[in-house]
Order: sequence, then C-alpha cells, then structure tokens
Amino acid sequence: MTKLLPGVIAMAIIVVASNILVQFFVGDWLTWGAFTYPFAFLVTDIMNRVYGASAARRVVFVGFVVGIVCSLIGTQVMVELAPDFSAPAVTLRIALGSATAFLVAQLVDVAIFDRLRGGTWWRAPLASTLVGSTLDTALFFFIAFSATAAGVLGSDHNTEFFNEVVATPFGAELTRWIGTAGVDWCVKVAIALIALVPFRLIIGRLTARVV
Repeated sequence: MTKLLPGVIAMAIIVVASNILVQFFVGDWLTWGAFTYPFAFLVTDIMNRVYGASAARRVVFVGFVVGIVCSLIGTQVMVELAPDFSAPAVTLRIALGSATAFLVAQLVDVAIFDRLRGGTWWRAPLASTLVGSTLDTALFFFIAFSATAAGVLGSDHNTEFFNEVVATPFGAELTRWIGTAGVDWCVKVAIALIALVPFRLIIGRLTARVV
C-alpha cells in the first residue's frame, strides 16, 4: 500500500479541492471545480499503468470515500441564497450524483484502460478518460439537476433554475443543466488531451523507478 500512497494523496487532494471549488462559478456555465476534477482520471490512469488495475481501483475507492465525507460535510453547511432563504451547500441530489458519477466513471476508466494497455501509449489514457468523462458528466448532471430525476429523488432549490430553457453557448435553446453539462464535458475533453503530456512524463519516471 505504501507504493500507492502518492496516488492516494493526489486523489484525495483533487477530490477535496474539487468539492470546494465547485461552489465558485467562472462565468455563467462553469465552476472552478470543472478544471480540477478531470485530473482524477490522470491519477487513476497513472496508477493503472504503473501498478495495474487492482491498484488503480484501490485509489478510486479512496477518492470515493473522501468524496462522500466531503459531501456529508457540505450537506451540513448552510449558505444564504437570498435574504430570507438559506440551503445546504451540497444538496442530497448533488451528493448522490457526485458519488455515483465518480465511482461509475472511474471504474469504467480503469476497465477500459486495462483492456487497451497493450496498444500505443496514448490510446489507453485517452480512450478511458473520454469515456469516463462522458459518463461522469451525464450521470452527475442528470441525477443532480434534471427534472426527470427530481420525480424520483425529489426537487430542491436547484431544480427550477437548472430546468429553465435558455440560450446556451452551443447556439441552441436547452435546459440549463444540459447546457452546463455540455460546457463541462468540453472542458474535460480539453483537459484529457492536455493531460497526455504529464501522463507521458510521469509514466516515464515512475516506470524507470519500478524497473
């Protein structure tokens, strides 16, 4: 387990930072968390390449537990949204969406990476991260904000806002949660491409040490 400690620490830092930064918006369509969370896939893929799928899954489960703890803390923190209205910083739907999306997306990432590990060096991290990011985005935003999920999980103060039909950056009028999910996904794809550079450099160093 000692050899996995750097990965565990990195994953924990990313999850904690993302849970904090997701509360601060950048413009109308993104939060700062959108720029930090995708690096969780980088950590998972590095652990997978160097130590194997089993080790990567251990790191994922640590991140999952840390995320749940952060969400539970967030549900107890009340923020003032209007002069006479306050609500939890993290609603139950956001907590459920975050935990579900993280675990499913990361485990799928591990499985795809493991299947493609014998190919060209960039194929496994790129394919696994793109599929994982797509799953993560779709699951999180659907569970946390869609009106459909609200019919099962119940509505909260986010439901009406995120289900308004508005003009999106994609040139079409969509519900706000779909537009936000689309922008979020685009950022994840961009970071997935950029992350290939540190992936290659870090893998080179770690592989040399392991050998």
